[in-house]
Amino acid sequence: MKNLTNRFRVMPRSRTSLAALDPCDTDGISKATAGDRLEKGIARLSDAQERLYALNTWSVLIIFQAPDAAGKDSTIKHVMSGVNPQGCQVFSFKAPSAEELDHDFLWRSAKALPERGRIGIHNRSYYEEVIVTRVHPGILERQQLPGKAGDGSFWQRRFDSINNFEQHLVLNGTLVLKFFLHISRDEQRKRFIERLSEPEKYWKFSPGDLVERQHWDDYAAAYESVFRETSTAHAPWFIVPADHKWFTRMAVAEIICDALEHLELSFPTVSKSQREEWATSRAALEAEDVSSRAPRPRRPGRPRRGRP
Repeated sequence: MKNLTNRFRVMPRSRTSLAALDPCDTDGISKATAGDRLEKGIARLSDAQERLYALNTWSVLIIFQAPDAAGKDSTIKHVMSGVNPQGCQVFSFKAPSAEELDHDFLWRSAKALPERGRIGIHNRSYYEEVIVTRVHPGILERQQLPGKAGDGSFWQRRFDSINNFEQHLVLNGTLVLKFFLHISRDEQRKRFIERLSEPEKYWKFSPGDLVERQHWDDYAAAYESVFRETSTAHAPWFIVPADHKWFTRMAVAEIICDALEHLELSFPTVSKSQREEWATSRAALEAEDVSSRAPRPRRPGRPRRGRP
């Protein structure tokens, strides 16, 4: 089985051209094979998540970025379908609120970080502040930032803040994985048309989607800068082809599983004294006379009424 982790990882400081990457790439894997591998990946992820939750030492932050209609929501839904909801949380970030704009650009994401033992998924993230704001610099003018926002060193300062933030997370026990779902412009067009052709999918479309589509090349350039400046050994980016949803889901699942299994998670161990104490507790439970405490059958008659 080919290792998709190495296949789609962006190496630190490497120059990536999205135009040179094939959004239709399936690594020679058929749809049927991908379905089987996704099922195995979901099972692997379920097992790893149970160990993660029980050990309560690591947390996992998974970030998804992509153009509209690339399949972020459906990827999250399918890949995480086998995970215990108690150990997983998903946040979808929209345009910042007035309260969020009164804090630094990392603040709202920091508030939503997963606790130890849990998987946190961020559907969009603080990376919007070096992508959308770069394509639409007018947004910065409304953020009440000190100095001249958007000047020559502004973006590098933001990249440095992101790298320092992610390094801090990793050093304190958070596994950070970042996915870009790479969809072609033609496939996005097809999915938009599909949404406008089926009434039950109207809610997924916004006229603003077409406005953003006109900035396709600008967004590509912004993302390429992000990959070059913020894909690190401790918090890597993965560019996953997204024209075939069945392949995207399988690839994302396997990459997450590989990363979790690399942590060598195990169930907590107990000391000899604890085992002896629990053995005593078990013996006491087994020695209880259950039959003597069996509830007596009720006599037929009028139903009991609760107290007023």
